[in-house]
Amino acid sequence: MRWSGQAIDASRSDALPGLESNSGFVRSVTTPEFAGVTFHEVLAKSALNRVPSADGSGTYGWTINPYRGCSHACVYCFARPTHTYLEFDGGADFDQQIVVKTNVADVLHRELAKPSWDRHPVALGTNTDPYQRAEGRYRLMPGVIRALADSGTPFSILTKGTLLRRDLPLLVEAARSVPVDLAMSIAVYDDELQQQVEPGTPTTAARLATVRAIRDAGLDCSVFLMPVLPYITDTRAHLDDAIGRAAAAGASSVMYSALHLRPGVKPWWFAWLERTRPDLVQRYRSMYLDNTYAPKDYRRWLAERVRPILRAHGMVLGRVDPATGSMGFSNRSSTASSTPLKRADPGFDHRLPARVTPAVPTLF
Repeated sequence: MRWSGQAIDASRSDALPGLESNSGFVRSVTTPEFAGVTFHEVLAKSALNRVPSADGSGTYGWTINPYRGCSHACVYCFARPTHTYLEFDGGADFDQQIVVKTNVADVLHRELAKPSWDRHPVALGTNTDPYQRAEGRYRLMPGVIRALADSGTPFSILTKGTLLRRDLPLLVEAARSVPVDLAMSIAVYDDELQQQVEPGTPTTAARLATVRAIRDAGLDCSVFLMPVLPYITDTRAHLDDAIGRAAAAGASSVMYSALHLRPGVKPWWFAWLERTRPDLVQRYRSMYLDNTYAPKDYRRWLAERVRPILRAHGMVLGRVDPATGSMGFSNRSSTASSTPLKRADPGFDHRLPARVTPAVPTLF
C-alpha cells in the first residue's frame, strides 16, 4: 500500500485541477491496489447538498456525496459532466481521478446538529456511488450513517457496491430509529455485457446476493433496473430474467427507465457504441442525437413490455423521488417505499425519465 507520504502542496500548479489554491486540498494518492486510479483527498466545507425538484413542484431534496468521480466506470453514467467543474474530463478522468471528502462525516455531524436542520430525508448515491471500491479503504459511510441516525434524519442509499454488506449491522441499528431506504442498482444481467458497460462494478450475481443479504437482515431493498439500453437490454428475455432474478433475491420493488444521455455523456457513450455495437450507432443517433431522453413512443413501448413481466413475477413498481432520483420517501413510518402495480399511475412509467432528473445528476 502507498497511501502515505504522497502529499502535494495545494499551491502547486500541478495539484488537483480546479483546486490549486484550495486550502482544503490534502494530497493525491496512488496505490497498486487501484492501478491507474488517483485519489485526491480533500477537506469538505459542507456535506449536505440541497437539490431542487425537476418536476416543477417547487419542492427540494437533500443529498450527500462522499466521493466525486467513480471507479465503477459505467459508460452511461450521467454524473460524468459534473467532473468538468474540476477541469477533468467526463471520460477516463471520471473513472480514474476520484475526489475523496475525507472529513465528510465530521462536517455532516455539525450540519445536522444545527437548530435549523429540519430532518428532511437525505439521499446517498445520487451522483457517484458511496460504496465504490475506495470505500473499503476510506470507510466514510459508517460515520455518515451514524450521524444521520443519531440526528433522527431519514435517509436512503442507492448503490452498485456490495461493500454495503459491511455496514448492514449499522443500517439495521439505524432503521430502529429512522426510516432507511436501500436500493441496489442492477441494470445488466448478461455477464459479458455487464463487464463491457460497467467494468468497475461487482458482478450481477454479487449484487443480487447483497439484495438477499439486506432482506435477510430485515430491511427492504429495491432494485433499480436502470437504465434499460434500447436494442440491447430491452428484449423480453433479458427483462424477464432481470425481474425474475430480482424477485428471487427478495427485492421489495423494481424501478426502471430507459437510457437517457445528457450532452456531456453522449460522446463517451457513442464512442463505446462505435467500438462494440457499430450496428446500433444509426439507431441511437436517430433516438438521441437531438434528445436527452428516449422518444415517448419508445418509453410507452417499454412500459407495455415491462408491466406484464412485473405482474408475472409478483413485483411492485417502486417510486422515485423527483428531486434526488433516489427512492421516493413515502416510507417515513418505515414502511416500504413502493406502490402495488395495480395502483400505480398508468402514465408513471412513460414519464419516469423526465421526473427523475434532478438539478444535480443521480447515479445514472
